[in-house]
Amino acid sequence: MRVVIADDEADVVAFLKSIVEELGHIAVSYADGNILAQALMRETFDLVILDWNIPGKDGIALLKWMQTALPDHPPVIMMTNRSAKKDISDALNAGADDYITKPEDRSVVAARINAMLRRNAGAGAFDAEAVYGKYHLNRLDQSVTVNAQTVTMTAKEFELADLFFRNADRTLSRNYIMETIWRTNAVLATRTLDMHISRVRAKLDLQPENGFRIFTVFGYGYRLETITSN
Repeated sequence: MRVVIADDEADVVAFLKSIVEELGHIAVSYADGNILAQALMRETFDLVILDWNIPGKDGIALLKWMQTALPDHPPVIMMTNRSAKKDISDALNAGADDYITKPEDRSVVAARINAMLRRNAGAGAFDAEAVYGKYHLNRLDQSVTVNAQTVTMTAKEFELADLFFRNADRTLSRNYIMETIWRTNAVLATRTLDMHISRVRAKLDLQPENGFRIFTVFGYGYRLETITSN
């Protein structure tokens, strides 16, 4: 998963980045609230760890902006040295999902990050097996069965399919997909992404009559849409 660290203190960023990466996730950092707002408009993230006093658009302003400007905004953990009860209530009322007062023990921060990511990952996201309509995914052996028929897929094709099903009806940016599956966002790798999406669409027959379809969001990325029958 992709986690934003929004703080202008280098030591705090390094501390949080090491925790996020030890948990197996991707850490992206921003030291300015206005630049972070621009990134949130064009990129997909699973969690934002936000400092109250970040330069530019501050933490509270960013929280309020996200509620109105981003219809599908990521959850936010406010992490700040402010400890007054009013500050905590103000942040939660502005849209924060959790609040951590600096400094905090490394294990506690890791647990809070994990809890937030699991809470927002969707049903079945961390299960060994998951069923999405007629599609049965086994994450242990990376297999997919459709109507009891096993579909032969490469490891990357399975990871891509799993990512889309876990994030059904959520638009994913190209960079998010590339970094999650291939750990790169290189421009030259985008042809690889397009090829793999085409293969996944064809192998799983992701068509409206089967309950799902993948479509391109121009200038942003892709979305697996759930199709409900009338």
